[in-house]
Order: sequence, then structure tokens, then C-alpha cells
Amino acid sequence: MRGASNWSVAVRKPNGAIAQVRRPIQSAMAKHRLLRLPIVRGVVALGESLAIGFRALAISANYAAQEEGAGDEEPATELSRGALIFAFAVAIGFAVALFKVTPALITDLIGIQAGWFVIVEGLIRVTLFVAYLGLISLLPDLRRVFQYHAAEHKAINAYEAGEQLEPERVQRFSLIHPRCGTAFLLWVMVIAIFVFAFFGRPAWYWLIATRILLLPLIAGLAYELIRFAGKHTGNRVLMTLLAPGLWLQRLTTREPTLDQLEVSIRALRDVLELERQAAPDAERVEVMA
Repeated sequence: MRGASNWSVAVRKPNGAIAQVRRPIQSAMAKHRLLRLPIVRGVVALGESLAIGFRALAISANYAAQEEGAGDEEPATELSRGALIFAFAVAIGFAVALFKVTPALITDLIGIQAGWFVIVEGLIRVTLFVAYLGLISLLPDLRRVFQYHAAEHKAINAYEAGEQLEPERVQRFSLIHPRCGTAFLLWVMVIAIFVFAFFGRPAWYWLIATRILLLPLIAGLAYELIRFAGKHTGNRVLMTLLAPGLWLQRLTTREPTLDQLEVSIRALRDVLELERQAAPDAERVEVMA
């Protein structure tokens, strides 16, 4: 769970106990005013979220590798800067190659003319993305990840509704949340159609270049949309427009168990405590999974 200035991860250890790790967020946006500009802040926030995600996964894996009955000490190893950069390069490289470059090249190869090019490319991109999510959801280990994903959403939904953070009460809430990264990825693909429309059907090398170089702009625009939606969840028109992204979360969430909800609640409570200490006068703490 991530707040404005801290993040916390809770992990179910092999012996059944729940371990917690908390870290401050040292955001570059706090130091540089230009990085807080609209669109730019989306790119920075995305990079910081990916870094936190990789670090949290490493912490979880280290705890999972501990022998059963081990003490509560935190695993000593965490991802180094070099390891983070390598993980970034692999993850982003794979995503760009599969979901940006491949659809563009397929559309170019089948000879779609300029007027329909970006629309057909967008349809191919979304189809690949949905098929990919559908396939990985069949893997048992990924199914468990998707259960924890849903547990995060339910805990945040319960907190934002003012409900007590107890597993039985949290279980009643929705698997879906408008600030989810799945919705963000879908809107990256939709916004890309409008951005790429300005370039028509260029030569194949410019085709690849535009799909890579314009990704930060597209991601920044998608971030602003999701951020706006998260603050206006009561707007029916806006929620209707965002509905496809919310539906897509059905592929990346699965109904969690009470034990999994207990873990997500522990992380949420921890980050709420940290944020309230940092800003005691704040009326509401905004938390993201």
C-alpha cells in the first residue's frame, strides 16, 4: 500500500505470521517543481510506482524463502539500484515490444491504409492485451497474485467508505477500484489511438520510433485521467466512460480469502498510521495499491 509519503508491504510468512516492512517515499517531485507539472508528474509517478512494486516483490520473495519458524527479522537483502534498473529495462522492454511495436508492425504488414491504420492498430493492441491477461490468469501462482490484488482493492474501498477494517466487513466490498493500474494500462492504449492519429502511417522505422518515444506523453495523459477519475467517483458520466477499464479489472482480480484480506488490511493500517503521523491535520489519506 502506498500513501503520499510512505509505503508499506505486509507478507504472510511460511510460519503463518504476518511480517511488515515500511519505507519512506523520497519522491523527486518534492525536490523539483517542474516534475510536478501535469503529464510530467504522471511519468514520474509511474516510474516511482514501478520501483516500489519491484522492491515490494523482492521483499515478499525474501520472506517467502525464509525457513518456517524463522524469527521476525527483516530479510537483509533488497534490490540494488542496478537490479532495479535491470528489472525496469526487462519489464518495460517486454511491454513496449509486445503491446506497442508488435501491433504497429502487424497492422503495417497487413497493409491497412492511413485512414484506418491507428484504429486497427489499437484494436489489435487491446486484443493482445486482453488475451495476455486471460492467459496468465490461468497460471495458479498468478491467480494467487490476483487474489491479493482484489484484497487490496477491497481494503481501500472499505476504508474510503468509512467501514471498519475487519476481514469479514471488508469482504463485502467490490473487487474494482478506479485508481487501479489495469484501468491505467487500458487507457494508455486508448489514448495512444488519438496521439498516433497525428502521424498516420509512416515508414516502418518511424512507426517503431513514434511508438516508443511517445509512450511517456501517453502515459502522462492516462495518469491525469485516472487521477481525475479517482477524485470524482460519484460522477456517473465519468464512471460510464471509464467503465471498460473497470470491467477489465475482472481479469486481474479474483475473490480473496479472509486470510489474504487480513494481510492487505495490515498493510493499509500501517500506511494510514504513517501518513497520519506525517500530516495529522489531513482530513483524508489517499492510498493506492
